Amino acid sequence: MKRAVISDIHGNLEALQAVLADIDDQKVDELVCLGDIIGYGPNPCECLDLVIRRAKWTILGNHDQAALFDPDGFNPVALRAIYWTRDRLDQGPGGTTQINRRWDFLGELPRSRADGDHLFVHGSPRDPTNEYVFPEYIFDTRKMESLFSKVQKYCFMGHTHLPGAFTTGCEFVTPEDCNHCFQLNNEKVMVNVGSVGQPRDDDNRSCYVVIDDAAATVTFRRVAYDFNVTAAKIYAEPDLDNMLGDRIKHGR
Repeated sequence: MKRAVISDIHGNLEALQAVLADIDDQKVDELVCLGDIIGYGPNPCECLDLVIRRAKWTILGNHDQAALFDPDGFNPVALRAIYWTRDRLDQGPGGTTQINRRWDFLGELPRSRADGDHLFVHGSPRDPTNEYVFPEYIFDTRKMESLFSKVQKYCFMGHTHLPGAFTTGCEFVTPEDCNHCFQLNNEKVMVNVGSVGQPRDDDNRSCYVVIDDAAATVTFRRVAYDFNVTAAKIYAEPDLDNMLGDRIKHGR
């Protein structure tokens, strides 16, 4: 099995289109999404339509959840973006059937998915939707032990937009540390797949991973896209803060 895993698209259509084109070149067996299809970005409907069509299955992200229910713990910029996103989802594009299909899709998303030795979440193995697992957590042995206690073998997640692998030896291996190819073994590992639409590791290219079960590897893929087009769309929307356009240019 060769599987592409994407996460944190955040309404960035240009990034998603570039990543999907790259995935097509990888000859994967399936594509899955770890959530946050919407929020922050200017094209929530179009991104939802692509994920619905292309992904075999999708996990609920915290921004997806916030569009459905009362947002909790969101800063003012993110909150304004969520309310704008709700209005955009209600207005289309598309007819009533297509609008309802998007809302129904979001409302039916699971919080996690297990597939053999693989656990897929948006946030963490303890709290699949909302908990962040930051690289600096490696210095908190108790927290790492608690997280790994919920992992059977391999856990894949997003949410922080910071790609890399957490080991049981309390190490965080960045894509650069492993030459963009992390070797899986019999030890537990938690892998953050990075962000398609809003990278935050000082690299403005989209990030996703390809899991190759036969080779026992996780390959981090970086994909360039025209972020200026996305940023211009954000700047044109009064309810989307300009900083959301600025940050995708710098990858932070």
